Amino acid sequence: MSEIAIVGTGYVGLTAGACFAHLGHRVSCYDIDESKISKLSNGEIPIVEEGLEALVKEGLQSNKLSFSTDPQKAVSECEVVFLCVQTPQLPDGTTDTSMIDSAVSQIAEFLPENSVLVNKSTVPVGSAKKVFENLKRSDVEVVSNPEFLREGTAVNDFLNPERIIIGSENENAAQIVAEMYKKIEAPVLITDPISAETIKYSANAFLVTKLSFINSIAAVCEGVGANIDDVIEGISYDSRIGDKYMKPGPGWGGSCFPKDTKSLIHIVINRLLSEGAKVKAHDPTVSDNKEGIPPQVLIVNDPIVACDDANAVVLLTDWDEYKSIDPNEVLKRTSDPNLIDTRNVLDVKEWKNLGFAYQGTGR
Repeated sequence: MSEIAIVGTGYVGLTAGACFAHLGHRVSCYDIDESKISKLSNGEIPIVEEGLEALVKEGLQSNKLSFSTDPQKAVSECEVVFLCVQTPQLPDGTTDTSMIDSAVSQIAEFLPENSVLVNKSTVPVGSAKKVFENLKRSDVEVVSNPEFLREGTAVNDFLNPERIIIGSENENAAQIVAEMYKKIEAPVLITDPISAETIKYSANAFLVTKLSFINSIAAVCEGVGANIDDVIEGISYDSRIGDKYMKPGPGWGGSCFPKDTKSLIHIVINRLLSEGAKVKAHDPTVSDNKEGIPPQVLIVNDPIVACDDANAVVLLTDWDEYKSIDPNEVLKRTSDPNLIDTRNVLDVKEWKNLGFAYQGTGR
């Protein structure tokens, strides 16, 4: 068992902290947001992620997981400290690393001698060197350990990764970080920090390319009358192509991909509002208007209610409760039977037989 500190309790930090505690380490999570820390200390988590709430409660009950707003308390006894703060995109397309700079300044003086500071945030190539320079601690090694978590399956991705990437100029520091993952069976690649950071960007760029490609093919299918599902199956038998990240949709999400794209809430809903549309929306994880949701949007607590007097029903996410929704009930509620199924999860024939004008993606 090792003493680990997590700096930042966002999507990556909270998942990493809960999972490391589950693996048997003693983990202290630090964040400047007092309200969030108070809730997390009571087992209340701010995100919807399968298995995460259970792991947080497990860690709290076993005393292997704790939360604090005191940087000294959080990191002063930890041999390994993970930086997991946000790095949002700026208007000019560059990455805002100010939160990393701030976090480093907050913990620098409290890090134990000869400890290891691990950068797990998504950062520009060369950031490990910059962190080391800002740290002004020659006794502390800085290691790059990029995350590859997908929203919705983050816990499983952390505990069952396809690979673990560790970038360090110091072999001993790299081995110390590798030891944190010793209970996880996965290939471990130890390389230099620049290569580790480049691996993260390269992986995301390739995945975005696959998603963009299949969306383009879906548009072709719509134009020529082909079925995108059959096309995907046909090309996925080729081992060089495969079927992963080959599902068309309205775009992509997650904590990293949108940095190079506009958010879905901006290009779907805001465009409709600008055209004078009235938007009612339902999401099983959203109970009211939150940051990022335009105030004109009416949030309802039932997907059927969202269909009331609608001229068009748009399905943007493939929650299980949407897959099983009764088309007869939807038909009764709508003013016009228009359905846009961007995820291709509904039965085309069933909805068309009821009189819906159905539009899928590539169908």
